[in-house]
Amino acid sequence: MLEKLSKLLDVEELDRNLFRSRHHVENYRKILFGGQVLGQALMAATRTVEDRMPHSLHAYFLRPGSSELPVIYDVDPIRDGGSFTTRRVVAKQKGRAIFNMSASFQIQESGFDHQADMPTDGVPAPESLKNTQQLAQEAGLVSPQHDQRRYMIDFRPVDPQVYFGAEVREARCMHWLRVEGEMSDDPLEHRCALCYASDLALLGTALQPHPISLFDPHLMPASLDHAMWFHRDFRADDWLLYVTDSPSASGARGFCRGQIFTREGVLVASTAQEGLIRQIKS
Repeated sequence: MLEKLSKLLDVEELDRNLFRSRHHVENYRKILFGGQVLGQALMAATRTVEDRMPHSLHAYFLRPGSSELPVIYDVDPIRDGGSFTTRRVVAKQKGRAIFNMSASFQIQESGFDHQADMPTDGVPAPESLKNTQQLAQEAGLVSPQHDQRRYMIDFRPVDPQVYFGAEVREARCMHWLRVEGEMSDDPLEHRCALCYASDLALLGTALQPHPISLFDPHLMPASLDHAMWFHRDFRADDWLLYVTDSPSASGARGFCRGQIFTREGVLVASTAQEGLIRQIKS
C-alpha cells in the first residue's frame, strides 16, 4: 500500500505529451478509483504547461478502468494563448479510451474578489471527529470494501451517520479532509491532490434523501463526469472543509455540487459531478 499521495500522482513521461501512471490505488473490485485518474490526468497536463496554474477542468469517465494495469495519458496541447492555455487529456488502457478531460490554465492576474461564506454553525473542529477508517472499525465493517487507508486521505464526516448510514435526510453534508503526510510547496501538486480527493465525497450526497447507503450491495455507483474550479491557493495537507449538496436525482443519475474551504473560511475550489446510482435487482 502506498504511503504518500504525491507518489501516486507522479506520472512517467514516455514521449512528448505522452505519460504513464506509475502506481494505482488498491481496489478490492479491481476497478480504478476515479479520483486517481482525475489527479494523474491533471498532473500529466501540468507537465506540458509552464508558468500557469490550472483553474478549471471538465472530465468524463467513459469506461471502467482496471486497477491492475497502468494508464496511458495522451495530452493534446490544443491551445497556448496570451493569458490562457488549454489541454485535452485522453486516458487509455489496452488501447481504448477510458476517460477524457479538458483543463484550462491561466497566468496570475488580479481582479474583482468575492466568495460565499463557509458554514460555521454546528461544524466541529476536525480534531474532535473520527475518520472514516475509525468509524468503519467501530461499526464492524472490516472488509476490504471499507478499508479507507488506501486512499491516503484523512477523511472525517461532520455527521458520522452520513457516511455509512441509510437514514433518509437532507441532500447536504460536510466533511473535513486533508492529505496524510506533508507535501511539497509546489502549488500544482496541491491542486492535483485536491482533484484526487474531491471524488471521495460527492456522489454519496445524492443518496441521502433515499433509504440506501453508497455501500449497499444492491447499488451500482459510478462517477460519470466531474468538473472542478480552483479559485485560490491552498495546501491539501492542511484541513479543508468539503460542503456538498445534491439538487436532483433522476434517471438512475445523481447530480451533486461541492464547495471546499480552508479552515480559515477561504473558498479555494468548487466541484460538480453527475454519477450513476443504479439499483440492481436481486
